[in-house]
Amino acid sequence: MKVKQIHKNIGVSIEGIDLSKIDENTFKKIKDLWVQYLIVIFPKQNISDEDHIKFGKKFGELEVHPSLSHRSSKNPEIYRVSNVDENGKIIPNKETSWQYLKQSWLWHTDSSFRKIPSNGSILHGISTTNKGGNTLFANMYRAYETLPNELKQKLDGVEAEHGFYTGVDVSEKMKQALRIDGYDGKAIHPVFIRHEETGRTALYVNRLQTRRLIGFEETESRKILAHLFEHSEQTEMIYQHKWTPGDLVAWDNRCTNHARTDFGPDERRLLLRTTVQGVKPCGAVSAS
Repeated sequence: MKVKQIHKNIGVSIEGIDLSKIDENTFKKIKDLWVQYLIVIFPKQNISDEDHIKFGKKFGELEVHPSLSHRSSKNPEIYRVSNVDENGKIIPNKETSWQYLKQSWLWHTDSSFRKIPSNGSILHGISTTNKGGNTLFANMYRAYETLPNELKQKLDGVEAEHGFYTGVDVSEKMKQALRIDGYDGKAIHPVFIRHEETGRTALYVNRLQTRRLIGFEETESRKILAHLFEHSEQTEMIYQHKWTPGDLVAWDNRCTNHARTDFGPDERRLLLRTTVQGVKPCGAVSAS
């Protein structure tokens, strides 16, 4: 196992292992690195979807995403982050399923729309782009730690409403197009959360799914959220991953946000994700 830090604030790369053949001792080392560095990258993992699921389940139970059109027809735990369908055809830009995935360029953390959000995500690069389509990861511990004390005090104990693609930067037209019948995807979480394993505090808001701050007028809520978003997206917080086929990336959703860079309409991009269920609601923390 060869471990290399990839950014001063976030992430390590691990080479020299086959994730389809790891024992519990090796997994414990991986889990410890995941908790410490927030993102773990495994290059050149030529593993099956079933092996991907098996590895994901070592972290905990896996979610089944509410979007039917993006689930694997064979394995419901697999969420297809792709602009190609299961027959290998590029999805037309005008279709809702493509518009849905296109929104992933906005910063977010997976499943913050759930009342119990996910603990982590594991994404496997099957077909990757030649240009663009990179994934950006931001350290939300650092985002909290570098906030001005005055703002920490102002938001002490404040909660925010999250919804399924209902963030302030998502258009009303898009919100309607992406609505899933029978699923409201609405949840309330603290703005500052305490990570259940590390005890550290993270900023927990994102452009794609955070709609408003509870107890604030709409104008002030938007202004504060815009500031929090811009603050957390500073270059020093961010690692940018350029995908190559076989890369498998695991990250902690409780202390990271992620986004995607754009890519051309003729580029084929197929990544498969499993998402680790959370076990309890986000823990609030006092800024004092």
